[in-house]
Amino acid sequence: MNDSSLRELWNRGQRGWSKDAPIAQFPNAPLLTAIAAWIVGHFTSGSVHDVASAVFYVALSCFAWWEVTDGVNRGRRVMGAAVLLFVVVSLAGKLGA
Repeated sequence: MNDSSLRELWNRGQRGWSKDAPIAQFPNAPLLTAIAAWIVGHFTSGSVHDVASAVFYVALSCFAWWEVTDGVNRGRRVMGAAVLLFVVVSLAGKLGA
């Protein structure tokens, strides 16, 4: 598979299914990064866990912000707002606020 085929496959996955109102969509780069960081953080400890946790929250925040500002429909924008709320509440709990 060449680069143009991979790029087209990625772009098709980003558009989602169905074209008019995407229900299922391949995860974008920030969400993939958040998932990878969560997995790394789950299986590590110490400073590696701390860095993975920070990357998880930053990437998840980027994903949520993109959904809030550029979501293809109201459902996606609401989901983005819910994820942002999750991040704020989670970080507040970790900081003892």
